[in-house]
Amino acid sequence: MPHDGWHPHDEEHHHHHHGSPTRRAVLAAATLLPFGTASAQTVDAAQRIADAATRFLTSLDDGQRQKVLIAFESDNRLDWHYIPRNRPGLSLGEMRADQAEAARVLFASVLNPRGLELLDGVRLLEGVLREQQGSFRDPGRYYVSIFGTPGRFPWGWRFEGHHLSLNVALPVAGRISVTPFFVGAHPATVRDGPHRGFRLLATSEDLARQIMAGLTDRQRQAALIANRSFGEIVTSPQRERDLGEPRGLPLAELDGAQRNLVEALMDRFLGTLAPDLVAAQKRRALEQGITAFRFAWAGSLTPGEAHYFRVHGPVTVIEHDNTQNGANHIHAVWRDLTADFGRDALADHYRRQPHR
Repeated sequence: MPHDGWHPHDEEHHHHHHGSPTRRAVLAAATLLPFGTASAQTVDAAQRIADAATRFLTSLDDGQRQKVLIAFESDNRLDWHYIPRNRPGLSLGEMRADQAEAARVLFASVLNPRGLELLDGVRLLEGVLREQQGSFRDPGRYYVSIFGTPGRFPWGWRFEGHHLSLNVALPVAGRISVTPFFVGAHPATVRDGPHRGFRLLATSEDLARQIMAGLTDRQRQAALIANRSFGEIVTSPQRERDLGEPRGLPLAELDGAQRNLVEALMDRFLGTLAPDLVAAQKRRALEQGITAFRFAWAGSLTPGEAHYFRVHGPVTVIEHDNTQNGANHIHAVWRDLTADFGRDALADHYRRQPHR
């Protein structure tokens, strides 16, 4: 699996790390994109994303284009969810093969190969559910919406269906937001059939368990914030304020090898992006101060029982809940509590506009 994300080392070898290379490793990774050229790189990314969106629109007929194009100011842009409902936009099931391929190029303008595998895995599981539950579970009911006009700020796009919501906003030149980014896995472990044993979000859970197993008793007590899992991610749509201040074990109290594991866990989400966007997210984490983040666990530590974990910094939060369907149904999300949907850059932009 390609690993062009947060952590510069192969995840399979992180137990060999000694000392505390963490901050140095993160800074070294961040220097892949020197601060002086950051805006130029972001401009290149913005151009790449706009070109892919324009090519996708060009592949559509007028009726399809009307479905896809939605005003940037529309309330719908902020109305994200992960239930099997119909959505505005154009579904993959309505696209010809060449149009679906153009949509994939759009996804690839933001995601690296591992990110694309994540999208494919969500839809593969939708097919597994279809076999079990019937045709309302449909891997074709994943919708592309484009908000505004590609290349004319502000604009953005979304790819969303049951158990997936990838929200991309380009509010102003030099800023690209890719949150909320939600992924679900049901079944979390496929129990039978041709995909038996498939675990879409296996690495996240395994890393979190490895973190908990490696803590001292005192650290584990600090990390455990509830005896029961929460039954759902806390930052589900419109519930961000329920999260409160970061709770759990401060990363500042971990040694270098332990902190490497937490960064590898963060990488399961942040490291799904294209390399230039990953670099921007690394800078974002460094700005918050990586030691200000906390790791938290709720529920049972016994595999197969309901559990929840999160990594929570001043503005970044990654959550993972596996409670439903006998703890075989995961909801996981990465959010930037101030920059979701490009809100922070939009607010700055409007503040700078002269009053009319």
